[in-house]
Amino acid sequence: MSDRYDFKILQEKWPSRWSQSGLFKTSENRSKPKFYCLDFFPYPSGHGLSVGHLRNYVPTDVISRLKRMQGFNVLHPMGWDAFGLPAENYALKMGVHPTDTTAKNAANYRRQMDLVACSYDWDREINSTDPEYYRWTQWFFLLLHKRGLAYQAKGSQWWCPSCRTILANEQVEQGLCWRCESEVTKKDLTQWYFKITSYSERLIDDLKTVDWPENIKKMQENWIGKKIGAEVTPEHPFVEMLTHPDNKTIVEEYVADSKKKSEIDRLSAEKEKTGVPLGSFAINPFNDEKIPLYIGDYVLSSYGTGAVMAVPAHDERDFAFAKKYHLPIRQVIAAKGDEEKPFSEAFTEYGVLIESGEFSGETSECAIQKMCSWLEMKNLGKRKVNYKFRDWLISRQRYWGAPIPIIHCDFCGSVPVPEKELPVILPKVISKVDSWVKANCPNCGKSANRETDTMDGFACSSWYFLRFLDPKLKSFAFDREKASYWLPVDLYVGGAEHAVMHLLYARFWTKVMADEGLIPFNEPFARLRNQGMLLASDGQKMSKSKGNVITPDEMVEKFGPDTLRAFILFLGTFELEVAWSDDGIKGMHRFVNRVFDIVQEFPGGPNSAEGEKADELTRWIHKTVKVVTRDLESFSFNTCLARLMEFVNALSDFAKDPNIAETKLWREAIETLLRLLAPIAPFLTEELWERIGYKDSVHKETWPTWKEELLQENIAVVPVQVNGKLRDQVRIPVNFSDDDVRKECLKSERIVKYISGKTIVKFIHIPKRMVSFVVK
Repeated sequence: MSDRYDFKILQEKWPSRWSQSGLFKTSENRSKPKFYCLDFFPYPSGHGLSVGHLRNYVPTDVISRLKRMQGFNVLHPMGWDAFGLPAENYALKMGVHPTDTTAKNAANYRRQMDLVACSYDWDREINSTDPEYYRWTQWFFLLLHKRGLAYQAKGSQWWCPSCRTILANEQVEQGLCWRCESEVTKKDLTQWYFKITSYSERLIDDLKTVDWPENIKKMQENWIGKKIGAEVTPEHPFVEMLTHPDNKTIVEEYVADSKKKSEIDRLSAEKEKTGVPLGSFAINPFNDEKIPLYIGDYVLSSYGTGAVMAVPAHDERDFAFAKKYHLPIRQVIAAKGDEEKPFSEAFTEYGVLIESGEFSGETSECAIQKMCSWLEMKNLGKRKVNYKFRDWLISRQRYWGAPIPIIHCDFCGSVPVPEKELPVILPKVISKVDSWVKANCPNCGKSANRETDTMDGFACSSWYFLRFLDPKLKSFAFDREKASYWLPVDLYVGGAEHAVMHLLYARFWTKVMADEGLIPFNEPFARLRNQGMLLASDGQKMSKSKGNVITPDEMVEKFGPDTLRAFILFLGTFELEVAWSDDGIKGMHRFVNRVFDIVQEFPGGPNSAEGEKADELTRWIHKTVKVVTRDLESFSFNTCLARLMEFVNALSDFAKDPNIAETKLWREAIETLLRLLAPIAPFLTEELWERIGYKDSVHKETWPTWKEELLQENIAVVPVQVNGKLRDQVRIPVNFSDDDVRKECLKSERIVKYISGKTIVKFIHIPKRMVSFVVK
């Protein structure tokens, strides 16, 4: 047995023992509370994991280990979201089938996750490309179709000529494909959609019921884009009919240019707003004033009627547009009490109406209702709620995806594949196969063709959290009784970039399932947390092309998994962007070695500890347990590590006193340290737990608790001033009276030095805070 910390020996020793004992298998003991901890469904790329991925996987593993020790049944599974364009392109490039590359890449991800001791229940591993999985993705498609939520429509869609597939609005960024960054174009195609807009109101309202970051909630609300107002009649005619002949050429050129931009870019508050005048006017029904008509790229024909009343003083985009084209900006809303205050930017909050005729003095909320009533009374308009949200385009003209279970018949139209014939399995070859396309119509039996589009990959990730409950179940997509126990997910962790795609889609599918009576909950993820990006040490994003990617493999080889895990947690605030530090991980390695050394050298003894130092060590134990527990549960991992470092520093000082280091209290202190460190450094703590005499795993231990009464300080170190200058710090029992404190301070030679021969004219004592003498 080595007297030094040799992480390579521990890596060889412990994983097989953990596996054989079934340490991380999920318990179904319903007498215990449950905790379902889930990572975002990862795509297993050919590049493998970088240390940046560990900012997701290590924290969720730490929380899962903590909850097991706190007595919870923990479900912490992992699987692979392996369909999609990257896998197909990679397979074509390498000349192999995507099934083979997916299996290879997933195996590599699992190896790397095991390398850093992620405690997943691998018996529940799933893969979205497994026919036994996408059988149920197809079943959910049929459920949506049955409920009138899946439909076909022809429309002009974004097309990536490089990827050769349709893209959803969310997948076009500044006119470029989100995957390959090629310039996109428009293409008219008949596509399949999911009617997510039917759930717009519930998707907004139910955000109040979940513990999610406010910025993610706001992103979803903005993406859905609910607006309450009035639709003024008559509705606008076509732009051509409103365009003055003198303006016809510039309007046509502008329309053509605007069609090249994505809706996201056109609606973005950061993009410059452009437009051209039509040369015609409308009449404001409230005051009969003429209003110039413009065509602008940030007003979409697909939103409401496609025509809006711009209010430059109270909308940031309208304000920028009016400034650019020197249009009048008239303030009609002000914050209460600021009605006379001049403004230099758009005031976009609710307030009080000004310069608004009979509606002046009304609050915004009341004015909206009264103005709508006024329009309706005069038959000039009606109340209307509009959403920017669009239905979810799910058709993809690619091979590597879940086939859409529809058969097209010349006589019966688009016919769902019968459930008993699921799954519709992908053909073995990537190119179009006539024998696979040809099918008989389920209705009339005549010759027909299968749908050759596949589903957007986000369909597979919209229900995967249910499959983990029983991934080998044959009779249904998930075990409904287990769903009632395990769901919703208690903690869901992943990147903020999925705020308006995966998270919205999964919420939509969950609500459909709830409406169908399949599940007893409306939201899939009760608590959401988003990790910040981990940059390379040069401050740039890690990428293979830049040659600055750091892998778990190389760091584990140098420092071991315990050091890497602890350093990932210590890097900085979980939600914020941080940069890698080579010096930082070396410092963490020294800390891990220090823990090993102190426990190895001072295992404790049979003696009792008494006196002031014993009381102080007891306080250290209970304070550390309290702070570490609360920091872990609040995702304050960096401050948790800082507190553990302070505890180890304190233990180093206590160890110098044999009246402490050879006692049962010291033993309690190091056992507490190992239990607190167990979720963070599993190899180190397991080894030391065995070395101090335990046969069972430290990971089966109960999480330490604290007693508030033992946190109280009996002794306070108090700064003492003489005539306003600090002269000493004195240890004073907290229950001392003012007279006792004064006498104790006067025992200090440093204090007496500045008081001797002088008269004390004033004595101030603020308990536990300070003592002050005023002398002359």
